Amino acid sequence: MAEEIPSKIKRPEHAMAPQCCTLAIDLGNSTTVVALQGELEAKPILLELPPISRFPGEVPSLVWQNQRESANLLIGQQVLELGLTAQDHPSLCRDFKRWIGAPTQPNLRSSFLSAERAGELLLRQIWHRVPSNLEINRLVLTAPINTYRAYRNWLLKVCSELEVKEIALVDEPTAAAMGAGLPPGSKLLVVDVGGSTIDISLVALEGGEGRADPVAQLLRFNGEDLEGKSSQVLRCAKVLGKAGLRLGGRDFDKWIAGYLYPNLKQTELILNAAERLKCRLSKDGLKETEVIYESLGDSSTHNYQRFELNKKEFEKLLIERGFLKSLAALLEQTLANGRANGCNLEDLNGVVVVGGGARIPLIRQWLEEHTKPAPLLTPPPVEAVALGALNLTPGVRVRDVLHKGVWLRCWDQRSQKHMWHPLFLAGQPWPTSNPLEIVLAGNKENQSELELVIGEPENLGKHEVVYVNGIPTVKTNPVEPELIPWSDDPVLIGLNPPGNPGEDLLNLRFSINEHSYLEMEGKDLRTGKELIKQNLGSVR
Repeated sequence: MAEEIPSKIKRPEHAMAPQCCTLAIDLGNSTTVVALQGELEAKPILLELPPISRFPGEVPSLVWQNQRESANLLIGQQVLELGLTAQDHPSLCRDFKRWIGAPTQPNLRSSFLSAERAGELLLRQIWHRVPSNLEINRLVLTAPINTYRAYRNWLLKVCSELEVKEIALVDEPTAAAMGAGLPPGSKLLVVDVGGSTIDISLVALEGGEGRADPVAQLLRFNGEDLEGKSSQVLRCAKVLGKAGLRLGGRDFDKWIAGYLYPNLKQTELILNAAERLKCRLSKDGLKETEVIYESLGDSSTHNYQRFELNKKEFEKLLIERGFLKSLAALLEQTLANGRANGCNLEDLNGVVVVGGGARIPLIRQWLEEHTKPAPLLTPPPVEAVALGALNLTPGVRVRDVLHKGVWLRCWDQRSQKHMWHPLFLAGQPWPTSNPLEIVLAGNKENQSELELVIGEPENLGKHEVVYVNGIPTVKTNPVEPELIPWSDDPVLIGLNPPGNPGEDLLNLRFSINEHSYLEMEGKDLRTGKELIKQNLGSVR
């Protein structure tokens, strides 16, 4: 049954108490993945959204909207269950994700909907169906790297009415790499075998060698849209090579159906049966031959058809229909572009295979043989990008933000007086992901100890949101705040041997742990001796 899209983007009521969460949506060309990270949960989950999800966390990227009844639409699994994908009807929009933000767009099967409108309907319906007991305070979305800027602008418009405090965006290859466990700064090949396309990208991730790690770009923070206001620099993975083809898992289903029943019309029922057979043959450890029975008529006729196929026949189909040749051509084109950019197979940290086709053993084996010596990495194929996006989002596991900030009193050699230096500013989330390093020098002859005075501002004044390595931070106005020391007794660090004015003495590392305590550790730069970690007090 078609439903009316709500004018206000609200979610259904639920009896349970709310739980703060981060929601990740990976809009795909054939499947859109929805993952959830609870604030107090150790692991993310895939979110089931009946009646539009096919499996937990997986919503088919299908939109059906009748032009004569523009207020009514069907989404995802609703479209499949009614068999509406069996014909090229103008009310059906599919394969639209790849055209969002593209400079030119083909006619999407003569659909009434544009790619942007179809994507908007899909995303808003997903948001509308998230149970209200899940208090979504952060939404992270993924974007294709080749149309990142235009895609981001589209998302800003789509999300303008969503009631969520924070919205973040991350490019898909970086998210896939994080989902596979690769470190920042890696070079990798991402092979995405989806339902209707194959996309291969050779990318270099941000980070590594002392540079800032990759992080999701904040589009909204604390309820305020940041377009034109944020000082955060746009940082995506650098594309070294890319190639794609409109061929994917749904074509495999058609090949199976045509092989088993060449004289039958390929209806949605037959193609769905072929898909289930394909999925069972793609699982490791199962028997070589799979058999399923599918009813091709109504329940009264009991018209069941036998679908039987073994793995060797399936692999032979892929080879004979030219899939591996197509994959080889795409791989060579991508690697040639990579070589032109100074990157060879030997330089890769890994080959990440995602998408539903990543489950097929023949594809994994072929890639492993043709991408040596780079290791083949196979994270959960469908949800890898969404889970990686959660890992890249600032504050996914953050429980709170600083209200006043933490400052350190230092001696300024130039002005010959003490000054306050900020360690962590108001609005910054904690626990901190990376420590803040500070080098302290001596200020007098034969100095036998350094004293540390920690304080917090009493008069915060006005604030603006700025970003440090992508982490949202509230910056005070130019007015010097009044700093109040935590204690009359400073922390004393002994110096052996004594120091001298202007000499770098200590490298200190400050962080805030999960219990909101400011911690300090470090070492003596002259002797290399490590300092004992100290708990300096609570930042709350």
